[in-house]
Amino acid sequence: MTAKDCGHHDEDEQRAKRITVAIVGFLVVLGIVVFLVWAILHPDKPRFTLQDVTIYAFNLTAPNLLTSNMQITLSSHNPNDKIGIYYQKLDVFASYQNQQITLPTLLPRTYQGHLDATVWSPFLYGNAVPVAPFVEQGLSQDLNTGMVLLNIKVYGQLKWRVGTWISGRYQINANCPAYIAFSDRTKGIQVGSAMKYQLVQTCTVDVSLN
Repeated sequence: MTAKDCGHHDEDEQRAKRITVAIVGFLVVLGIVVFLVWAILHPDKPRFTLQDVTIYAFNLTAPNLLTSNMQITLSSHNPNDKIGIYYQKLDVFASYQNQQITLPTLLPRTYQGHLDATVWSPFLYGNAVPVAPFVEQGLSQDLNTGMVLLNIKVYGQLKWRVGTWISGRYQINANCPAYIAFSDRTKGIQVGSAMKYQLVQTCTVDVSLN
């Protein structure tokens, strides 16, 4: 190889190094900019509210079987004025004493704009769901006293949107207590054979990296 060839080879290596350094530098700067924008616009968690619960069926039968049929009205508010929210997947179900008593119902995918609100009204079903003996005992006592505390739970994934930038997936969990007064019909509204309970109950919400 001649000296001229060696010179060209060195120039090519230097050019490749400069291009590599430039690309790495650009990616680093882009990452810093995105991080700073994210830090400045740090999003607030969405706010969930359980508006009401309509009970169509709630029957405990031997041996330790619970059948429930209800419709809920659940709302979500995006408190951010510069950040949108993509709800990628949301499942909702009812539980009693930390035991799931209905099948999960999948809510439709939703984009929530700045300061926007969304309302869902899903049905929750549980047909002859086996419950633990201690759960059956506690539920029997609560039904006898006429007051049952259910928990409507939401879990799923969301993404944040800032301009055209969309974040990775985050895990979201919401827990909405629902105090159902079975013995006091003045607390509810008769809807055919069902009872509708107006609650307007604030839910606890947790958002974390998936």
